[in-house]
Amino acid sequence: MSIKSVRAFFAEHAPDITVIESPLSSATVTLAAEAYGVEPARIAKTLSLRIGERVVLIVAAGTSRMDNKKVKAHFGGKPKMLGVDEVADITGHEVGGVCPFGLKAPLPVYCDVSLQAFDEVVPAAGSTHSAVRIAPMRMAQLTSAEWIDVCQAPA
Repeated sequence: MSIKSVRAFFAEHAPDITVIESPLSSATVTLAAEAYGVEPARIAKTLSLRIGERVVLIVAAGTSRMDNKKVKAHFGGKPKMLGVDEVADITGHEVGGVCPFGLKAPLPVYCDVSLQAFDEVVPAAGSTHSAVRIAPMRMAQLTSAEWIDVCQAPA
């Protein structure tokens, strides 16, 4: 169902973007980078977080690490990753395929500034074998995302 909802999202909002599928798993940043032939940093990972009563999605560069202090300062609460069972129930996407497109119900989406280093990124597309190639600014525009700085500075 999930990849269908992502395809439907792009058919309606950005018909020029095609969901690409790989026979290789893209369930982790490393696997996704191999499957789609890009450096790991270009994989746009989507973190599903609960902050107090809210659930938010944060999309960040694949090699970036979330800075809990920055997240807490921005959102006013301690972030907690959603449990595996909760992820599919809330987003409609399985773990490893979570993305900000074609969600089960609207959720606030935030894009970390780490994505701005790239002209094109590769987020998942609803399954562990699908993705899209998209400019970070376009992804933010299509998902009504707010740009925030919540990851650690690169080492």
